[in-house]
Amino acid sequence: MEIEYSDVKKKFNDNASQYDDQRKKLIPCFDDFYSIAISIAAATNIEKPNILDVGAGTGLLSAFALEMIPDANLTLIDISDKMIDVAKNRFEDKPSVTYIIDDYTKYQFDKKYDIVVSSLSIHHLTDRQKQQLYANIYSILNQNGVFINADQVQGSTPFIENLYRRDWQCKVENSGLTKDEIHAAYERAKLDKMATLEDQLKWLKDSGFLDVDCIYKYYNFVVMFGGK
Repeated sequence: MEIEYSDVKKKFNDNASQYDDQRKKLIPCFDDFYSIAISIAAATNIEKPNILDVGAGTGLLSAFALEMIPDANLTLIDISDKMIDVAKNRFEDKPSVTYIIDDYTKYQFDKKYDIVVSSLSIHHLTDRQKQQLYANIYSILNQNGVFINADQVQGSTPFIENLYRRDWQCKVENSGLTKDEIHAAYERAKLDKMATLEDQLKWLKDSGFLDVDCIYKYYNFVVMFGGK
């Protein structure tokens, strides 16, 4: 497992400087995917919420969060130091943002949060790690807190999975990305360990989350929700 984590860290470190520019071309539903996730967070109406961004990368999701919830206190955690470097540059004038460079599946959080968010990160974990992470996130949420996971899921059948993959590849290959960029994206995709939406909603419920739902879905891009 440590070797696989090293692979994930290396691939995302290598892509850190281009990551944000490529997002709209690699995520066909980019605008809805991110805006819906953050609109759910904003709907909590918590004054000056403490928000944890799990697998924060370059801070892209957190940037949307600060636009909609400017008084939020943000904590970003990611295993990739190069990604966090990009986030630090992005938020250099934001003293309310703190950073943790660590493996979020093992890190011992010493505080609780009102909102935990994640985007395109948890699908790199094994099923067992996903289940443990969901339980850990539930434990570090304040009462009435929420968890929002914008991520990719596996198709519920081989036919559906093939449908998802073909649609994504077709859109990516007509997105304007270079051949090298497309190849790099496909190489990163080999690190994916996606689980079905049905399984993950069940794991959220098993962890104690209430009002569990899939708020948004575009092929295999989904926004999952759970409250405490």
